[in-house]
Amino acid sequence: MTVYIGSGAGFAGDRLDAGIPVVETLKKKDGPTYLIFEVMGERTLAIAQRIKMRNPELGYSPYLEPYLRNVLKDAKDAGVTIVANLGNANPMGGAKRTHELAKELGVEGLRIAVVLGDDLLAFMGAEDVASLPTIEGVSIDGKEIVAANAYLGARPVAEALKLDVDVVLVGRTTDAALVLGPLIHEYGWGPEDWDLLAQGTLAGHLLECGGQVTGGYFCDPGFKDVPGMDELGFPIGEIEADGTLTITKADDTGGMVTRATVIEQMLYEVHDPSAYLTPDVQLDITNVTLTEDGKDRIRVTGAKGSPPPETLKVTVSADGGWLAESEMIYAGPNALARARLAADVVRARVSKHGVTEPVRIEIVGTGAVYDNDASDRERQKNMPMDGEYRLRAAIRTLDKETAQYVNDEVLSLFCSGPAGGGGYRCNITGQVNTASVLVPRGPVEAQARAQKVNP
Repeated sequence: MTVYIGSGAGFAGDRLDAGIPVVETLKKKDGPTYLIFEVMGERTLAIAQRIKMRNPELGYSPYLEPYLRNVLKDAKDAGVTIVANLGNANPMGGAKRTHELAKELGVEGLRIAVVLGDDLLAFMGAEDVASLPTIEGVSIDGKEIVAANAYLGARPVAEALKLDVDVVLVGRTTDAALVLGPLIHEYGWGPEDWDLLAQGTLAGHLLECGGQVTGGYFCDPGFKDVPGMDELGFPIGEIEADGTLTITKADDTGGMVTRATVIEQMLYEVHDPSAYLTPDVQLDITNVTLTEDGKDRIRVTGAKGSPPPETLKVTVSADGGWLAESEMIYAGPNALARARLAADVVRARVSKHGVTEPVRIEIVGTGAVYDNDASDRERQKNMPMDGEYRLRAAIRTLDKETAQYVNDEVLSLFCSGPAGGGGYRCNITGQVNTASVLVPRGPVEAQARAQKVNP
C-alpha cells in the first residue's frame, strides 16, 4: 500500500485554486489519499486570536471558506480526506462554518473532527505563562497576554482520523503533523518508531510549504528557471510503509520537482540538520539520499530519528498596541531630493512633537529593505535623482493617538512638503506581539484530544 498526500496551500494567502489539480490527481491513485492545507504561522495565529477576541464565533482562518469551497465536494466524492490547520484559534468555529459550507455546496453527510488542547490558557494562568523565559520573539514582559498555543504533534491528528471523518481541522500543531498524522493512522507507526517517524516528519516538512518544493520561491530567472510558474503545480508525496518518500506534483501543471528544489525546501527553516526538533521525533537529515525516479519525481530516503525533547514550544500572543504606516510618492526630475527633504521634514516634526517611540522613515526605491530606521545606508549612496521614490513612515506604539499623529504628518506633506507629492496611503492596525517559550510536554499532551463535530 502507498499513501498519497497532496498540498493545497503553503501559507495563508497561497493560491486559492492550487488544490484543484491536486485533488484531480489524487482521484487516480489506488490507496489512501489526503489533501493538506498548511496556513498557520505565528503571525497568522496572532491575528486569529485578535479576531476571536472581538467575536468568539470567529478566529478560524479567514481562508477556510475560499480554500475549501474549491475542493470540498470533489474531495468528499473521491474519498480524499482533508487535514488542515484552518482551525487556527477556533477549530470548533471552523468546523461549524465548514458544515455550513457543505450544506451550501450540496455536500451530504460530511464528517468533521477537530483537534483541541493547544490552548494553554484553558488550564494555565496568564501570569504563569508571562513568567516563562522567552526563547525567541518580542518581549512579552508586562504586556497583556492574549493567547498561548502549544505546538502539538501528530498523535492527536491520528486520533482524529480514527473517528472516520472526511475533514480534520486543527489549531496549533507542527506543520509536519498534518502529514505525519495520516501516516501514523494508516501504517500504525508506534511512538518509538523513530526512523519511520523521522521519514514521515521529513515528508511533512517537504510538503508543508506547497509550491516551494515544486519551483515556487526557488525560481530565479536566468539562474534557476522554472517553467509554467503561472500554473505552478503543488506537490504530492507518495509514502510507503517503510517511510520511503517520493515527491512529485499534480498532473498537467507547471513547475518542476528536482533534487535542487527538494534540497532547498528540505533545508528551509532547519537550524540544525542533525537535530530538527519536533514533538514527535528529533529529525536528522544529514544522511538523507535524494534520487531521481523519473520526470518530476524525487525519491527521499535515509532520515533518522531519535526521541524528541521533553518540552513543547509555545507561541505566546500579547497585546502589541498599534502599527501606523503612511506613504507618499515623489516622481520625475529631482524626485529623490524631494523625497529626502520630505523625510527630513517628517523626522523633524515628530521629534519636536515629542514622539518617544522609534519612527522608521525610509525611502523605498533606494535599498530601504537593507537599511536601519535612520536610513543611514541610503544617505551614503549615489542614487539617480530622477525616477520614482516612495516615502514611508511607520511607528509601533501603545497609543493610538500617536499612531494617527505620525500618519497625519505624512498626509500634511501634500501642501506643506516638497513639490509633487502624491499617492498618499495610510493605515492603522492593531498588533499582537508573539514570543516563543517552552513548557513541559506532559500537562499539555494530557489536554490534547480529538473530537467529532456534528452539524
